[in-house]
Amino acid sequence: MRMIAWQMPVLARHEGEWEGTYTYVDTDNKILDQHSSHLTCTFPEEGEHAYYQINRYMWPDGKTEEHHFPAKYAEGRIWWDTDRIEGCAWEIDSKTVVLTWKRKDLPGEYLYEMIQISDCGNKRGRTWHWFRDDEMYMRTVIKERRVK
Repeated sequence: MRMIAWQMPVLARHEGEWEGTYTYVDTDNKILDQHSSHLTCTFPEEGEHAYYQINRYMWPDGKTEEHHFPAKYAEGRIWWDTDRIEGCAWEIDSKTVVLTWKRKDLPGEYLYEMIQISDCGNKRGRTWHWFRDDEMYMRTVIKERRVK
C-alpha cells in the first residue's frame, strides 16, 4: 500500500468490500429513501490515484447505480474532483474520518460526512448532513459491515 497507509492509518483500515443500508431522512426524521449498498475501497499501488472507491446502490424496485470516486493524496487529506463530487477527507481521531464535499449536480448544496470504524475493523457507521443555503435539510444514515 502506498505512503497514504502511514499518513492516514484510519482510512487505510477501510480497505475492502462493505455492504450496508443507506437511509435518507428529513429534519423531522421522516424516511425519504432507503436502499442497500456495496462499496469497494482500494489503495492502488500504481497510477495517479492514492485511493479509489466504487459505490454500488440497489433499490427494492430493481433500480441500480454505480459511481466511481478516485482520489489523490496531499496535505494529509484525500481529495476528490470527479464528474459527481468535489471535496476532501481527513482523520480526526483513531476511529473517525471526516469529509466535506459537494455534489456538482446540486449547486448551492454541500455535505459533511463522518465515518466511524469499529475497533475490530468490520463495522462502520456513517452520517451525512446535507445543507442547502446553509441550512440542514436532510441526513443520510449508513450502517455497513465488511464482507471482504
